[in-house]
Amino acid sequence: MLDTNMNARWQHQLPWLRRVLAASSAPWKVVVGHHPIYSSGFYGNDPAAIARLTPLFRQHGVQLYINGHEHHYERSRVIDGTTYLQVGGAGAALRAVVPADHSARALSRHSFAELSATATTLQVTGWDDRGQRIDSALLNR
Repeated sequence: MLDTNMNARWQHQLPWLRRVLAASSAPWKVVVGHHPIYSSGFYGNDPAAIARLTPLFRQHGVQLYINGHEHHYERSRVIDGTTYLQVGGAGAALRAVVPADHSARALSRHSFAELSATATTLQVTGWDDRGQRIDSALLNR
């Protein structure tokens, strides 16, 4: 999991992430961090994270980035090969969300995500706190 806080030690994390991604032969490359890179919520997109991380994701074929922090559920459309999944509505007060151009699904709901992978597919299912399915997407390799 990446430390995405403002005081994160990127001079150590980026070389580590580069090495780990380059060495991986896993069919699915998933990166997890606390803060969003793309978001339709209160904090919006993070230009510094976009500049810092998305080139690595493209270069090494990262298919999914998962984060919390924002208090809503959001799944992006595929951006340069990567889907961005925000699952931050686990119990704190919800915030308004206005879907942006990058959004495939964005809801102000308490929620969690379920992932199921095979060698060629990754099923992403979003659920709300009442057990209602709020999102479903099938990622293909």
